[in-house]
Amino acid sequence: METTGWKKTDTARAKGIWTEYQNHHDLSGRIGQVAGIDPASKKVWIANSIPEIIRQRDSEGKKCLLLFERIGAKTYYHKGTRR
Repeated sequence: METTGWKKTDTARAKGIWTEYQNHHDLSGRIGQVAGIDPASKKVWIANSIPEIIRQRDSEGKKCLLLFERIGAKTYYHKGTRR
């Protein structure tokens, strides 16, 4: 996958890969950790933070763009509004 841009189709593909991954792996002991999903290679990295995933990816010689998901959460980050 080229690192020139991310498309909506990349998001959809990565989310599908993530759903499939969750169906085949017990992630109950990894709640709160981060998953990085590469839609091109279908590779999933799991670590405690995004920088750790980037280090894992880089150590494998890859430079792909990733979708990040927080394990056990509906959204990665949600910022509340002020009143």
